[in-house]
Amino acid sequence: MLPVYSVRDVPGRTVGARPVRYDASETRKVAGVESVMGLPISIMPAKFAPLGGIAVIASNTYAAIKGRDALKIEWADSPHSKFNTEAYKAEMSATAKKPGKVLRQEGDVDGAFSAATKTFAQEYYQPHMAHATMEPPAAVANVANGKAEIWAPVQSPYGARKDIAAALHMNEADVRVNVTLLGGGFGRKSKCDFAIEAALLSQKIGAPVKVQWTREDDIRHGFYHTTSVERIEAALDAGGKVTGWRHNSVAPSILSTFAPDSGHQFFIETGMGHVDMPFEIANVRCENGKAMAHTRVGWFRSVSNIPRGFAVQSFASELAHELGRDEKEVLLELIGSDRKLNPKSQGFPDDFWDYGETYDEYPIDTARLKNVLNLAADKAGWGKSLPTGEGMGLAVHRSFVTYVATAVRVKIVDGKIRAPEIHLAVDCGFAANPERIRSQMEGAGVMGMTLALYGGLTFKNGAVAESNFHDYQMVRSDNFPETVHTHIVKHPFSVHASGVGEPGVPPIAPAIANAIFNATGKRLRDLPFGDTIET
Repeated sequence: MLPVYSVRDVPGRTVGARPVRYDASETRKVAGVESVMGLPISIMPAKFAPLGGIAVIASNTYAAIKGRDALKIEWADSPHSKFNTEAYKAEMSATAKKPGKVLRQEGDVDGAFSAATKTFAQEYYQPHMAHATMEPPAAVANVANGKAEIWAPVQSPYGARKDIAAALHMNEADVRVNVTLLGGGFGRKSKCDFAIEAALLSQKIGAPVKVQWTREDDIRHGFYHTTSVERIEAALDAGGKVTGWRHNSVAPSILSTFAPDSGHQFFIETGMGHVDMPFEIANVRCENGKAMAHTRVGWFRSVSNIPRGFAVQSFASELAHELGRDEKEVLLELIGSDRKLNPKSQGFPDDFWDYGETYDEYPIDTARLKNVLNLAADKAGWGKSLPTGEGMGLAVHRSFVTYVATAVRVKIVDGKIRAPEIHLAVDCGFAANPERIRSQMEGAGVMGMTLALYGGLTFKNGAVAESNFHDYQMVRSDNFPETVHTHIVKHPFSVHASGVGEPGVPPIAPAIANAIFNATGKRLRDLPFGDTIET
């Protein structure tokens, strides 16, 4: 077998950039290097096709990597060479302040704001995020005698088989995909670009090959969680009741990976914590501002629920502080009476997406939403006195037709943000495997804290600045959710089971932000926060 290393990790390389010229003379001097060849360059939209570039064929992975490092490549500019994180953030923020494409319209929003005694508005930001799976992508392919066999950690083997067959110009029946252990998936390994890469190279050289990405490849050249600015405005009457709600979500769409980019998100994304906002407010408008994609956007655990959950639940906490009221009381009041939302009468779009389920079977049930909020708060001891430097925060969110609330206690130790205790209450209908549910919630606590403190990529001139775990950090053994309590709402078999793999993540970051505010008086609206705060 000939290990292969495809060149991605090159300073200044941007999506769609083509090599103007390259010099492989030093590469060919590396012991073990067999040959150097080009792969077609992909530009957006290209679904899950490899980025392409220059491949180094060697007798072992170490030699392939050393040969790659010795390559001298000059890359041309691409349409995304000017993409810079800070400038793009400012652009999204400016867009969020303007009217966007109206997705949900209920009542007379303009009238509510005109008649308001007071208005209140805030913006929340989330940068692009990398999946940073425990094991970087790798694949083995053998294309011979009109057949192709692949070994790879892919989350969607049938989709991978279809895409590999198309890339090789073969019938699907002639392609076999063997799924290995994922080593972490999180949505990254639903994209099979690395497996297609191995298959194309095996077909080209007529021998089995192994493609191995490094951690630097994975962080700098993957498919990323989208970036967003979420602007929320509330109109309040003389009694402090919210009479109007506007939410403009500005984020590049994953649809840009599959089709020409319109700059607007599509119905699957807008149904994730945006148009399905469950508060009992008479006048609601949900908008989507235009934002063009400048990197490859892909599915990420919990997807657009992360920025929406962060924004809505942070805003509810801020509103409570503005009104001088208890955070839980205000959140329960916003959710309102026990009811099942009626999408038609409440202005939802005709193509409202309920996670692929039938809405009649999985309605948005505010009683279940309030129940998990109360459960998490009660189990955590909401309202109890905490020592100086400690605070508790709440958040609740429905995603993947499951209801999850969290109460997070944070403790500031020498300026470092710690989370000694998290309570997660989950209502996923009939709980077929409680142990698996607890495992998923515990993992969500760890991932959610990672996203809150560290999860952010920085693009400079179209390229990702971060490269490995020293500058794209994870929570570690010295600072992670020390104790995660999972409280499962019990239901009989007659209550439909629902998702548990993703719904635990969205409420974690806002609950941490709310807890930090309650501990320090400092409000954090931009993800990630960093792991320290001045007190």
